[in-house]
Amino acid sequence: MRTTNTRAAALLAAVLLAGCASTAPQYYSLADATPGAMPASGAAPAFVELAPVAMPERFARPQLVVRQKAAIDGPQVDILEEHRWSSSFENELRDALSSGIAGRLGAVDATKSGSPRGQAVTRIAVQLRQFDAVQGSRVDAGFSWTVRRGDQGPSLACQLSLSEPVEGGGIDALARGAQRTTAKLADAIARSVTVNACAS
Repeated sequence: MRTTNTRAAALLAAVLLAGCASTAPQYYSLADATPGAMPASGAAPAFVELAPVAMPERFARPQLVVRQKAAIDGPQVDILEEHRWSSSFENELRDALSSGIAGRLGAVDATKSGSPRGQAVTRIAVQLRQFDAVQGSRVDAGFSWTVRRGDQGPSLACQLSLSEPVEGGGIDALARGAQRTTAKLADAIARSVTVNACAS
């Protein structure tokens, strides 16, 4: 009886240790390490400010939300607890876009710091309509945004749909595809600010 109890206790201890030794989450960033060049035409605004990114609630979490290639047309998605953005997805996307757009325009990012009183600010609001990250395949994304120069006057409204191929089947490759998608969106928004028109 004592031997049986000892074995049971040892088994229980092994199970508990296995639970404690679960894999630590891996973290990813959408920030573009090599931002695109500033558009050549037009005068860059001195300050740009990006509003919080509007998105469906299912994406507003730190975990990566992906679709399996085999179930691309189905309703099922996987929420990956062990693969996360460095902050919640809406904050990660806003930070990457605001710094990326400001860098491309040679402007000051006033998203968090604000701007001097009386200084004209170009305000940008982005809405994420679609973001399907398909493991081993591609990232399909749809965005819309508005650009308003100062507090007066009409705003420019634009839309963009992207399909970014993903090379490799791992989550790292999928995160890099999402990063490239974000960089292309920053390019498009910066162009729309510079030429005051949507990209063709």
